[in-house]
Amino acid sequence: MKRDIRFSEKVLLAGFSLILLFMIMQDWIPLGSLNDVQAIAEDRSFNEILIVTLVGVLQILLLMGLLLVFIGKGYPIWVKFWLIIHQICIFAGALLDWWIPYFFGYGAEQRTERYSQMFGDTHSFLPELNGIIPNTFHTLFHIILLFCIVLTIYITFTNSRKIGKVDNAL
Repeated sequence: MKRDIRFSEKVLLAGFSLILLFMIMQDWIPLGSLNDVQAIAEDRSFNEILIVTLVGVLQILLLMGLLLVFIGKGYPIWVKFWLIIHQICIFAGALLDWWIPYFFGYGAEQRTERYSQMFGDTHSFLPELNGIIPNTFHTLFHIILLFCIVLTIYITFTNSRKIGKVDNAL
């Protein structure tokens, strides 16, 4: 069966690829002012960093695998739900860890010192709120994740046979 891969599916795969790179690099590879691997190594043990990395990488590989199996073909309903719900759960974690403490202060007291130690020397373009400054690397990751969620919802609720010609023209 010939696959009719839509532009939106290619962009989603690119977004997942960027997230995968983030998951692999964030705690291991020095990226100048975008991360501070030394500060993270001082806060967490090698095994903790390894487990966090493996969990993140495996989650994204699962999402990418599902996308690659069904890209350009019809997605079964369970795959549609899985792709949306799984990403929303990851995003909910980002909201709970970063954005709710940042904007509303809930849980900020518990995170301020640790975040300052791990991310205090990293680049940020946002102002400090409630003692927290989301760094640029995590902010970009969260924006890409949100974009992937919106794109997945678009792909899920559009009929590729009707939209495909318009979508491929983009």
